[in-house]
Amino acid sequence: MDHSETRIPAITDMIESQVIAAINSPEKLDEVLSSNCNVAFLMVGDILTVGDNVKRLQKHNIKVFVHLDFVDGIANDRSGIRFLAEKIRPEGIITTKNHLIKYAKKEGLITIQRLFFIDKSAIKKGIQMLKAAQPDAVEILPGVIPRVITELAEVTPLPIIVGGLIENEQEIAQALEAGALAASCGSPRLWNTDM
Repeated sequence: MDHSETRIPAITDMIESQVIAAINSPEKLDEVLSSNCNVAFLMVGDILTVGDNVKRLQKHNIKVFVHLDFVDGIANDRSGIRFLAEKIRPEGIITTKNHLIKYAKKEGLITIQRLFFIDKSAIKKGIQMLKAAQPDAVEILPGVIPRVITELAEVTPLPIIVGGLIENEQEIAQALEAGALAASCGSPRLWNTDM
């Protein structure tokens, strides 16, 4: 089913807490339910558990983005995306793969392109990837590079989410001040940060 004509809510409309729970172990599923986070990046599980995990989080009014690079058993192809959209029904996906962004958009999912900025050439290539795939938002790693966040915000209208190596509230605040929409954090102690 092609949902490309369907109005997809903007990720900016979903973010209430500017800290996104990056759930990278099954134990953290319980912790996110009592946190301030209203958005979660699901980075754990497999084809047999992802549906229950998504439903459980959504039941607690948490918007879920499935990180396709970490959830096992869902094919990195059009059928895998269609299965996710029709059977699992998260709000969206995160991936490093351009072709999955394109497939997911056609299925009515919100898309987040994950990029690793390790040097200037990675930034240049990342900007080219964003132009080609046209995701709804971008997540850049590591998230502790305010100058690069500012530079990216100047060249793309996409909402910027930062993640990776964020260890405290000050680093979250610096990223937000530099132009990030939100910070994804794997540490439950940061999930109740009031931002």
